[in-house]
Amino acid sequence: MLLNIPGHSELRKIVFLNPKGGSGKTTLAVSLAAYMATQGRKAALMDFDPQASSMRWAHIRPQERPFIYSVAAFEHTPGVTRSFQLRIPPDIRHLVVDTPAAMSAQRLSQFTRGAHAILVPVLPSDVDIHAASQLVADLLLVAKVSRRMGRLGVIANRVRENTLAYRRLMRFLESLNIPIVGIVRDSQNYVRSVEQGIGIHELQPASQTVKDLEGWVPLINWIEQRLATPLTPRDLMSPLSAVPSVRGGAEVPAAPVTADPGQPEAPLMPMRRSDPPAGRS
Repeated sequence: MLLNIPGHSELRKIVFLNPKGGSGKTTLAVSLAAYMATQGRKAALMDFDPQASSMRWAHIRPQERPFIYSVAAFEHTPGVTRSFQLRIPPDIRHLVVDTPAAMSAQRLSQFTRGAHAILVPVLPSDVDIHAASQLVADLLLVAKVSRRMGRLGVIANRVRENTLAYRRLMRFLESLNIPIVGIVRDSQNYVRSVEQGIGIHELQPASQTVKDLEGWVPLINWIEQRLATPLTPRDLMSPLSAVPSVRGGAEVPAAPVTADPGQPEAPLMPMRRSDPPAGRS
């Protein structure tokens, strides 16, 4: 997805991706969206997961907090065209995508295409390590995400340092030959922040989150570097088919791609403001 507006640079798309449920995608996605908003940036949060955890978080977000445009991407409204559901305000500059669990390898390129940053959170367990290994293989071989482009990073999530599980996870991540862009500690502060509809950077008192925020420094630095790096034609290519872009709420043809005639056209990424289901994260 690419957005070009006169006087502004491209829309920055940041994707949190791990088909295994419970990897912490939502917690990281909402905290990053909140961070962007607190920095005075126009941000949108797009939730593809039918569980709607990101949308519940957005629904309870206090009105006095910096606004984040919420996108219920999992919804399919009868009588409404998909292109209409895709619309976002033209002033949005940063788009954080919370992808669904149990996603097939063939769908990966729908989310990775046109992304400035692709983030894979991995938990320190044998099951999660195995799932992450398969995911990285699918990203490289099926979705054709290039290591050389440097847009793919992994996050060691919910870790407790100085434990065997942590050391095992770090050895595995280092073996992937993909940058470890963040180490997020296992902390109840994330539970508290999500319950309040805020990000970890907004949680008070700030003195209680000092250690949590230390792990975000390298992650944010890496993301900022990726956002400042223009997309290349390779970043816009899909191994399956072309996916339209959006400019000012209207569909715009993306860069030409060569589709596999044996594959169906990939569906558009749904984006629209939506009232999320009631409840708490």
